[in-house]
Parts: sequence; structure tokens; C-alpha cells
Amino acid sequence: MFASTLSRAAVVAAARAPDADASIASRRAAVAAGALAVALAPRGARARGLPTLECANELVVGARGLAFCDAVVGDGATPTASSVIKAHYVGRLESGRAFDSSYERGAPLQFKPSQVIQGWGLGICGDGDAIPAMRVGGKRRLVIPPELGYGARGAGGAIPPNATLYFDVELVAVA
Repeated sequence: MFASTLSRAAVVAAARAPDADASIASRRAAVAAGALAVALAPRGARARGLPTLECANELVVGARGLAFCDAVVGDGATPTASSVIKAHYVGRLESGRAFDSSYERGAPLQFKPSQVIQGWGLGICGDGDAIPAMRVGGKRRLVIPPELGYGARGAGGAIPPNATLYFDVELVAVA
């Protein structure tokens, strides 16, 4: 399998390759392979006690490098850019270490898409192309490249610079 023959660092490096010869398709494949490598990581490498979504289908990668797969397709309302959204989530680094979780706090996060990283807004509200909006009741895995996350600045001590982020998101409500 592709993901088992490449190191995670090589997959992420290929996804970020800035040279003109690196095609968008190869970067998308590298992001998808990196997510697969995390999904296949030994259970001990993951945060214990937090939910981990398992997708039956392959990751779909949008034009901007954001990847997703739906573990559960909801049947409720869909959010827009102006919606107030409630979502449970677990955020992980490439290593599988959880850096944040609404489940640990016991309450879903409430936010507008403009208040969160761009990858979240596109991953939940849709990108108008390959990534459809989630529906309430849905559960989605998001693989967010650094450019749609915290980029070169990182986020405090929790998220290093240029980190690819892995989120399992459960859309609870839309208002």
C-alpha cells in the first residue's frame, strides 16, 4: 500500500512541494496518503478515549488541498458562511496526538465560519466544488493543509508551524 511504503514526513513534504514540476494531482495524492497513514497508525499512537472516525470511502481532495471523507452523512440542515454552527470535534497532529477536543470539554464549539481557520469553514460549509456542505447529524474527517490551517505561524505551543491538521467533526446544529 502506498501509505505504508512512504514515511509520513515524505508524504507531507510531497504535499507541500513548491516546485513548478509538482502537479496539483500529486499534492492531492500526497495529502490523501498522509491522512491514510494517520488512519492506519497503531491505536496506541492516537489519543486514548477520544472518538476516531472511520470512513468507508477514500478521501476526496479539493482544488486547494483540503481533503475529506464522510463517516456519516447527516440528514439535517446545511450551514452557510453566515450560519452559527455547533460542532463536536477532535483535532490531531500528524503523529496522532490530539491537541484539542470539544468532547473533553463536554460541549460542542459554537462559531461562525469566519471565526475559525479557513479549512474548517470550507470543510463544513463546502467549497462550491468537490467538497459539499455537511448536514446536521453528519460526521466528517478533514485533512487540512497548513495553508488552510495555521500556516507558518503555528498556534502557540500546541500546533507547530506548517502542520497538516486532522479533524474529526460532528455537525450538531446550524442556526
